[in-house]
Parts: sequence; structure tokens; C-alpha cells
Amino acid sequence: MASNKKSGGSSRFEKSVNGRRSSKHKEGPVVMDTKAVFAALYSVCEENATFFSGGAKGSQGDAARRLVDVMKLIQEHARSLEPVISGFASVYHHFDFDPHIPANGYRSLVKVVRCCLLHIIQKGRYITANRRSIFFRVAHNAGEMEAYCNALCQLRALLYLAQRMLHDNSHDNLFFQDESGLSESFVREYSSMHKGCFYGRCLGFQFTPAIRPCLQTIAIGLVAFGENYRRHQSGIVEAGGIAPYGVAASSFFTSGKYAIDPELRGAEFERITQNLDVHFWKTFWNITETEVLSSLASMTSTPVKVNRALSVPPVPFDLPLAANHRASVTIAPPSAHIGIAPVQMRLISYDLREGQDSETLLSLSRSEGGAISLSLGLKTKRLPSSPCLLIHFHGGGFVAQTSKSHEPYLKSWSQELGVPILSVDYSLAPEAPFPRALEECFYAYCWALRNHHLLGWTGEKVCLAGDSAGGNLSVTTSMRAAAFGVRMPDGIVAAYPATLLTAYASPSRLLTLMDPLLPLSVLSRCLSAYAGNEPQTEAQVEKVSTLSLVRRDTALLLRDFRQGASNWIHSLLDPNRASATPSTAAEAPPGATGIPQTVTVCMDTVRKSISEASISSPHADPPIPAEPSEFPCRKLSVKSQTCQDLGTHNNSTSHSEPLLSERTPEDVNFFLSKDVDPSVTRDLSSVAIPPPAGEEGSELEHPREFPLGFEPLRSVQLTEMKVESSPVVKDPFCSPLLAPDSMLKGLPPVHIVACALDPMLDDSVMFAKRLRSIDQPVTLCVVDDLPHGFLSLSQLSRETREAANVCVERIRAVFTQTDTPPEPRKHRKLERTDRGVSGSSGEAGSLFVGPIEGMELKAESGTKIADGEGLVAVAAQNNTDAGGVGP
Repeated sequence: MASNKKSGGSSRFEKSVNGRRSSKHKEGPVVMDTKAVFAALYSVCEENATFFSGGAKGSQGDAARRLVDVMKLIQEHARSLEPVISGFASVYHHFDFDPHIPANGYRSLVKVVRCCLLHIIQKGRYITANRRSIFFRVAHNAGEMEAYCNALCQLRALLYLAQRMLHDNSHDNLFFQDESGLSESFVREYSSMHKGCFYGRCLGFQFTPAIRPCLQTIAIGLVAFGENYRRHQSGIVEAGGIAPYGVAASSFFTSGKYAIDPELRGAEFERITQNLDVHFWKTFWNITETEVLSSLASMTSTPVKVNRALSVPPVPFDLPLAANHRASVTIAPPSAHIGIAPVQMRLISYDLREGQDSETLLSLSRSEGGAISLSLGLKTKRLPSSPCLLIHFHGGGFVAQTSKSHEPYLKSWSQELGVPILSVDYSLAPEAPFPRALEECFYAYCWALRNHHLLGWTGEKVCLAGDSAGGNLSVTTSMRAAAFGVRMPDGIVAAYPATLLTAYASPSRLLTLMDPLLPLSVLSRCLSAYAGNEPQTEAQVEKVSTLSLVRRDTALLLRDFRQGASNWIHSLLDPNRASATPSTAAEAPPGATGIPQTVTVCMDTVRKSISEASISSPHADPPIPAEPSEFPCRKLSVKSQTCQDLGTHNNSTSHSEPLLSERTPEDVNFFLSKDVDPSVTRDLSSVAIPPPAGEEGSELEHPREFPLGFEPLRSVQLTEMKVESSPVVKDPFCSPLLAPDSMLKGLPPVHIVACALDPMLDDSVMFAKRLRSIDQPVTLCVVDDLPHGFLSLSQLSRETREAANVCVERIRAVFTQTDTPPEPRKHRKLERTDRGVSGSSGEAGSLFVGPIEGMELKAESGTKIADGEGLVAVAAQNNTDAGGVGP
């Protein structure tokens, strides 16, 4: 994939689109021919199968037979995959953002398959080199090969689904246009396909080796935390009787078994991701907010002079209009869902600047129960206000984390950029679904514009930045600023943003089957919570443990015995009670259990109706303030354009203007339909496959999705995944990719930093295409081999630090108003594939990788192994180093 490359959609950024991409490589890309890769795979599998089948000494019974069987099965999968891989290699360049940025979900899928093949070749060659050793463990290596064989089988199924997308999607479009059909089929297949193989021995195989230990630690911690979380809710420990950090502490003692047994870890990881609700994920992700972990992160992060949590009172204020400073608009405090409440923020500044120690700002500070957040010594030098301010919106799937979790890299950014940073702690779903977070982010942005003197900022330049959910809020906050007519930010830097919150299928979203940080079940729960479809309170988990069942049944038995004896005695003393008791007893249980259910259903209905009532049209423009001349008072009073007065649960809409006004959605089509070259259509049709035979008019409830003769591995326990369609997720302020052109044309320059292996990659690529199609300035940078959320891991490896520096350079470009960000300092190449290859040069049967050091493959034993015929340097892709990240 491409690494740190950019492009633009206007004359201002035309140079970055059409100019040659800078690179520190002195040598061209190494071509890995598909046929050579598969030939190497067939050779190593056949050789090992022959050896362990009795043709050579050293076989060890059942383990040897397992190894022979898995080698033959790998060859079978490979023979089916070879023409598919070659076909995709000939057409996936048609979906790139531009020839200089080869990145899209189809490329990512092919890359992941190639990674799996290279790992199998590496394991096979290790077996070949060490199988005669007395220390060689046949059973262990058979388990390794079986795990990768299972992964290859599931990847084969994903490629079949990707071929279906090629058939059903229009040219240049990565998303299927509906939540039914193919999108629904993918959700159904995901719920039944086996996923544990990707979370056991193969965990993170597609990522850079430096990040894999971190991912394994997260996975082990997750499953151990999930086990204790379930136990505490099942009756062994009463729910609510132990704090989240207690669950984390007890998980530490049970994590060992998951570290030594990868199969157990994979199965438990799959169970947790499929069955636990959004409240579990909120609790787990918020572990980083605990005092112990936050203190450790603080000790290892950059020390700053100012780190103060603020609580801004929710009072309305006026801001001048951007078009006419003599007129103003009223900014009302956020009020959706949870009512009017203070907006929480955090001010971080490497240097103490004017106003940051003022009495006014100190009066807004809130205590966090930790160390003093404003570091002021007697000799602290107070610098003048900075001309630039960075406003940051954190990620966390709209449901978890705060600015405290993102402090480490924000402190580093403040030092590198030399600017103060205001990070917004917006309210989280499901307690505060859309549009509450957007309201608070917009209010914080406007408050910063009005109170720049308190933040150590002159008010000159401001940039919005955010990762994941925060990237979404960065874009939508700017869209809302345009709707209100206030000053726009000077630029937006969005890292791996979520720009489409619907359940539309895309090739990159197929990666949710194997992603350890963004499984589809978790992603869908987070998006449902933001849309208001998840319950606010945590559902009680059914008691599943044996001890819990015994306790419950014993308690019920004693209760029934006691109540029966009491009723029998009373019936003897009062004959009239005998006839009254049955009716009373019959009515009591429904009354006891029905009241809370009724309240819960009612509250969920109210929340859902309120969320949907604020949208009059899913593709409408927000109201634009009228010309100031129409108002003699020279002031425009525009209230918060979201649903207000949650306390009055009625259908009245007179309390505020709707978020969106009625309009025809004729300019809303992010699928970028255009005339297609017949040759392109022929190329795509040669790879795409139609729906399976018999699907049309079939009487089957769920028609077959895969060709005859192949079936992916299925999970023992199926999950009920219900992706609820809601008009909320189609709101342009929720899914900016669905916004009409008139809303997007008002955006400032947008810089997107995406990950090639991120399930949200297609969100970034399509949004960049959309902005370019309307001549909006946009750059797209795609870093390779890193997972979604790499900013939160920026202190853990060299690669993540370099990727974080890419974001810093994009922010610096906004502040310096340069068209092309400067070359990052001392970067290694994050990119490892398709480097320097234009879209038109992608030929059938070829795979491209960056220069491979020594053209060798390091086996597990440390032995260097190279392909004997010299046709291809078969390297474990993620074990290769490359040069630096250039803009």
C-alpha cells in the first residue's frame, strides 16, 4: 500500500496530486510475481508432506499425519486463490484515490492474503530446516500450520465476498449502496464464520512485528478481563460490588492461561466480541483512565507546564459572523438527550503562555483527584500567546475514553508544534447519543474562538484534529460552523476517520472479521449506541456459572418453601384468604417485573424518537443565517439546532429549529457515478462473480453465498447480529460522506491520515474522492502495517511514532499554510507494498513489495533462507524494513 502520500482536489493542491512522489529509496520496488509466490508455497508444502508421510524419517504418529493433512489442504486453498489474487492485482488500481496513492480495500485484502501466504512459506521453510533436529516439536509446528491454514480458508471466503462486491458495486465505488442485499449477507456470514483462528496463533500477523506483542497483550488482557467481568455479573460477585479496576486487577491473575494457550485465547476472544454488550467495551477501553495506568503513562510522556481539566459553564454567547463581523449569531449550550450541562475540556501546553494562569481560567478548572494539573514554579517563564491553537477530539468509538487516555501523544504534539492544545471531553454514548457529542464539540470550538485570550492563543490560526470518532467530529464540527456562519477552522487533520456510520459493506470492512481492535460486532455496537439504538443502562447478564445457578436455585427453593408455608398457615387462620391469595399471587409477579421493563422500553422509545425527530430529511442542508441587513438589530439569534427540552417528552417541535431543513437530495450521491470506459468494465467483469446460482427467486431464507465445493469454517456458537437501520446514521452530521455537495464545499482543507489495514480505510478513500470531485482541497496519506488507533500506541514502537509524526506534519502544514507538508525527519518507510507503482502499472499476476534487506527470509531459528531459483524473494513482509515516510 501507499505510505504517507498525499493528493489534492483543487488548484491549490494540484501539485501534490500530479507531482512526483518523493521517496528516500534509491532502488525501485521489488516485483514479487504471483506465480513465483505460489510456486514456492506448493514446493515447501509438497516437500514437507512427502517427508512426514513416510518418505523420510522422523515422523511422529498423529502429529505427523496432522502436518501432512494440513500441507495438502493449504495447497488446495492456494490453487483456488491463485487466479483470484492475479485477477484482483489487475483491477484494484481502478479504485485508488489517484495513481500516486495505491490504497483501497481490495488492495488491503490481497495484501493480507499475501501476508498469510508468506507466513506459511516461512513456517514451512523453518520446518524443512529443523525437522531432523532432536528438539523439533512436530505437534507444535502442526498446530502453527493448522492455524494459518484456517486463516487462509477464511480469507478465501472474504475474497469471494469481495468478488461479489466487484459485481454489485458501480465503477470507482467501494461501498455497496444499501444496508440490505450484500451488506446484510456479509453481516449474516460474519455472525456464523469462525474467527478464533485470527486471535490465537495468527493474532496480528498482518501488522508490523513491532506492534504484535502489544496486540497480543491487549488480547490476553481483554479475554482475562472478559472472564472476570462475566463472573462478576453472573452472581459469583454481585454486579456493581467491584470497581472496574478491581476486575482488571483480578484479571491479571487469570491471564496466564491465555498467554500459554493461543487456541483458548482465540476461542474466548471470539466469544467476548460476539456476546458482550457496549457497556463491557466502554469499561474495558476506560481501563486506561484508571489512576495507576494514567500515572504510568504520565511518567513516560513529555512533561508539560499546563495540563488542566476545565469545566465550561453552559451559557449562551454571541459570535460574529464570518461574512459580516458587525452581525453575530447566538451559540446556545448543548441540550440534547441529557439536558444542559457543563462542557468538559482539557488544556495542554508545553510552555506557560499568557492567560493560561489567569484567575478566570483557574475558576473553570475541575479537580481530577490526582496531581496538580498546572505546573507553575517560581521561575516559570511566561511566553506570549501562540498564534496557533489545536482543537482535538479524541477517539473511542463515541462510547469510551476521554482526553486523559490521549494525553501522551497530545503532550508530545504540544512540544513539537509549540502550540497549546484544547482537547474536548464530549459526552459519550449510549447515555448521550447523537447529536450530543457534536453539540458539545461545536460549543467548545465556538467557546475557544471567543475566549482565545484564556488559552494562550492570539486567535489567529486554528486547526481541528481527531482520530477515529474524533475525525468524524472534526469534519462535522466544521460543517456545523459553516451552517451557523461563524469562522471556519484553517484546516482539518483526521486520522483514520469514520465518515460513514451506516452498515454498508465495503472491501476494507471485510477486514473486521480478523481485526483485533475493530471486530464488526464491536463496531456495530458502538455505532448503534451513537445512533441511540443501544440501551443506556447495562443489561443484566444471564447467570451462567454453576455456582451462580446453584445459589439462585437454592434461593428460589427456600423462598417458595417459605412463602408456601406462610400461605398455608394463613389459610388455616383465615379461610377467606384462600380465595384471594391466588389472584393476588398471579398479579404480583407481572407487576414486580413489568414496571422496570415498561420504564426501560418507554425511555428507549423516547430517546429513539427524539433522535429521529431532530432529522427532517436524511440529506438536507442546515439552515444558513440570513443576510444581516434583514435584521435591524444587526444580530442573528440562532438557537442550538438540535432537539431541546428532553424533560418534556412530547412530540412538539416548536421549541427549536430542526437540525436539518427540508430540501431535495438531488446533489447527494457519494457513489460518484460517471461514464465508465468499456475496457474497465471488461476488466472488472473478468474478476467479479455474480450471486450464487439459485439466489434469484430462491425459496431459501438464506441463499448460499459461496461457490459449490467450498464452505468457510463456522463457529460453534452463533451470534445474533442485528444491524438496525436508523435515519440517524444517514444524517450528514453523523455520516459526512452522505452530505450534499453544498455542505462539503464550505469545508476548509482536509488532511486525512489512514491505515492500509484498517477496516475504515474505504471511509477515508471515498471521502477524499468525494471532496476532490467538488474541487475541495484534500490530501490523503496511507500508512502501512499499522492497526486502527495507532496514535494511542505511538509510544510503543518506532513505526507508530513515525506514523504519529505524519499527523504532526499535516497539522504543521495547516498552521504554516503550505500546500505540501515538509518531509518528515528521520522516518523509516512505513510502506512495504506497491511502493512507487502507479495505478496503471498494476499488472495481472504481480505483487509489489518494497526493497527487501538482503533479499532473504529469516526463519524462526534465525537461519537466513532465500529462494533458490532467484525468481522471488519470499520474505515475511512484516519482517522487512524500508526507508522513511515522505509526504
